[in-house]
Amino acid sequence: MKPFLVSLCLLGTILHDLAQCSAPDSEFQLEGDYLLGGLFDIHFDDDPVYHDRPEAVECSNKPFTLPSYRRFQVMRFSVEQINNSTKLLPNVSLGYEIFDHCSDLHNFPGILQLLSVNGLVQPWGEPHDNLSKVIAVVGPFSSTNTLTVAPLFMANLIPMVSYGAASSAFAEKAKFPSFLRTVHSNKEVIDLIFNIVKHFNWRWVAFLNSDDAYGIDGLELFYKKIKDTEICLAYNKGLNVDTNDANIFKEIEVQKINTIIVFAPKMTAEALIESAVRLNVTNRVWIAGDTWSLSTKLHKMKGIKNIGTVIGVSQPVVTIPGFSDFIHFSRSQTHWEHFEKKQFCNQACNCSGQSAEKILSVDPSYNFPIYSAVYAIAHALHNALQCGSGRCNSNITLYPYTVLAELKQSNFTLLNQSIQFDENIEPNFGSYSIVFWNDSGEAEVIGYNKFHPSIYYYIDKNKIQWYTDGEVPTSVCSQECLVGYSKKQDGMHKCCFSCVMCQSGTYVNITGNPYRCIDCKDTEWSAAGSTSCNLREVEYIPFTDTGAILIMVGAWALVGFTLAVSVLFAINYNTPVVRSAGGPMCFLILVCLSLCSISVFFYFGEPTTSFCILRFLPFILFYTVCLACFVVRSFQIVFIFKIAAKFPKLHSWWIKYHGQWLVITVAFGIQALLLLIGYTCCPPDTFKDTVWYPDKIILGCDLDLKTTSGPVLFLLSLCFLCFIFSYMGKDLPKNYNEAKAITFCLLLLILTWIIFATTYVLYHGKYIPILNALAILSSLYSFLVWYFIPKCYIIIFQSHRNTHEYFQGLIQNYTKTISQ
Repeated sequence: MKPFLVSLCLLGTILHDLAQCSAPDSEFQLEGDYLLGGLFDIHFDDDPVYHDRPEAVECSNKPFTLPSYRRFQVMRFSVEQINNSTKLLPNVSLGYEIFDHCSDLHNFPGILQLLSVNGLVQPWGEPHDNLSKVIAVVGPFSSTNTLTVAPLFMANLIPMVSYGAASSAFAEKAKFPSFLRTVHSNKEVIDLIFNIVKHFNWRWVAFLNSDDAYGIDGLELFYKKIKDTEICLAYNKGLNVDTNDANIFKEIEVQKINTIIVFAPKMTAEALIESAVRLNVTNRVWIAGDTWSLSTKLHKMKGIKNIGTVIGVSQPVVTIPGFSDFIHFSRSQTHWEHFEKKQFCNQACNCSGQSAEKILSVDPSYNFPIYSAVYAIAHALHNALQCGSGRCNSNITLYPYTVLAELKQSNFTLLNQSIQFDENIEPNFGSYSIVFWNDSGEAEVIGYNKFHPSIYYYIDKNKIQWYTDGEVPTSVCSQECLVGYSKKQDGMHKCCFSCVMCQSGTYVNITGNPYRCIDCKDTEWSAAGSTSCNLREVEYIPFTDTGAILIMVGAWALVGFTLAVSVLFAINYNTPVVRSAGGPMCFLILVCLSLCSISVFFYFGEPTTSFCILRFLPFILFYTVCLACFVVRSFQIVFIFKIAAKFPKLHSWWIKYHGQWLVITVAFGIQALLLLIGYTCCPPDTFKDTVWYPDKIILGCDLDLKTTSGPVLFLLSLCFLCFIFSYMGKDLPKNYNEAKAITFCLLLLILTWIIFATTYVLYHGKYIPILNALAILSSLYSFLVWYFIPKCYIIIFQSHRNTHEYFQGLIQNYTKTISQ
């Protein structure tokens, strides 16, 4: 650090000798007990040239900037007002040493002059026997100028209060510990610009920024702000002296950008807008940064209305009491330039031709930040000198860092505003105005953004006279999609997209992610082009359903019929009809038919695991017994009439070991074992059918193929055997022709399940359980009606056919027939 500051001393001496400077003007200097440094860009070095050796710039030869000259006068007025005050800094006078800081590269002699003591800059760490009277510095204005000179003041913690440097880089207090400002940072300006763009739903914007620290910082902040929003930066360009404005506007026209944000210093922005007028750029919305939104030069410019609508962010215009009188008085005085032996760089201004009216008519931006900066330093000095009871303590040795400590604790009222700084030494006061350039050539206030005590944003869009004659202009890459359409991004910008309708079962959430169709949950549904999902209707057959009631009544009727038939057969047990129908086997069949009907009742109500088991288990198990009985009965009929005579030993073995009951028992055991294995490996469970109906959930039972294949195949095998044996006995005597009845029952059974299987494949809905229960009931009634009811009819109404003589006669006739 020491070698660095020693080098600066040497550099300052060289620059001092090299600089060709004018004599000081009295406006730049004022003697006082304590001095304030002032850095104002009264002139603007708009065309810096390359130097091969150290040179200082002579600002008075550069273009004059009247608004900056007005700000310069605000500082002079503020110091004079404080010196005339009896309450603030009594018996202490403030002076100033102000320099025209027109360049960020070639203004170091003036800076070194502020830092020097008797013409020398003492390195940091050296004993300070002589202290400079400069206890704080006001300025510079731009962020770029401030960045180049701030490190020189930070070394000795000299308070530097800027009235315009808004770059967010100064928020890093580790690098800039003694830097303060009375304007809000670029972040607040960008936030307000973002709010304006969002308020009017402009999503396709251009951002033109100065190619310096101020503009680049604004661009970076804007990038961060629009990230993860619907606003797209369609075009960006850094502005400098070599920028081709025609190419910029051509690119903007090609990309159909209707909203242009210009974030640049005043002179850069003015040059750009003048080019837009000259190049006949029309029908655009321009959003002005706070540096040029109040530019009176542009307001009155010929053809300015043709460029479109200008909305800007500005420092609020605060009237400073007494300033107008000060300007009129100072203009009435004749300032004689007096030459001294010691010359100071850039303290000359040929400004005698600037009238008071002209000075007061220019852009008043940043006047209050200068006014509050000077007063903040004065209040800090007042506290550091322990001023009170009309006097200040003159015995206190004042250091800049002492003033800095008091500046951080600032808390006073100025023009009805409470001047304070937060924990990051950022201004805790102020607001921004939102202005509109109306047809009268004035910047009309249409809204504001207040920061403290809480952030409050307001804009009156009814005051804006749009170039579109009433309607808010649009600025989008692609028109918004219709309701129910998602966006498909085209290219690199998310604002450029095509629209795709969301299919059924999906929806688009515009406020969430408009670029994606979201799948509905299994319990929800949506039609094509939906923005939300609806709950699916859950369907199953309740016990109160009409079809369910009819089927359950049919099941109870079946049980009643089987009970009645059983009683009738029991009464007539020893008659030939009952004996030929199967005798005791009839009762087993009737009981199993009744037990099969249990399954019917579990097809209704909300399905559960136990319901799913009981839908199939009773029917398959007991229907297996029924079929086994009919297999045995069919076999016995054929065996007695066609096989017994040829194989007498087989007949005797069948009779001796009760072959029919053995077959039935084995069939029952096999089926029970198959069901046990199937239900153990893959037990049935409930399932929700969400495929066939988009708006419904069909509750049902999920039967695994592994579970049902074994028992069903075994059941089909018994049915096939029964059909073969019954068909073989179709030509037996009429009263012994149970085989024909069994064959007919089997045909009805097969036809019933073919119809059900076909319907099950073609139809998917909540009535499948009713059809399944109906198929089971039909299977049970087929045997009851076509096998047992005819025999009941003979017993009741044709008793003459239920005698031993009648049956013996039929057998004898059949024997004669087959013997011939």
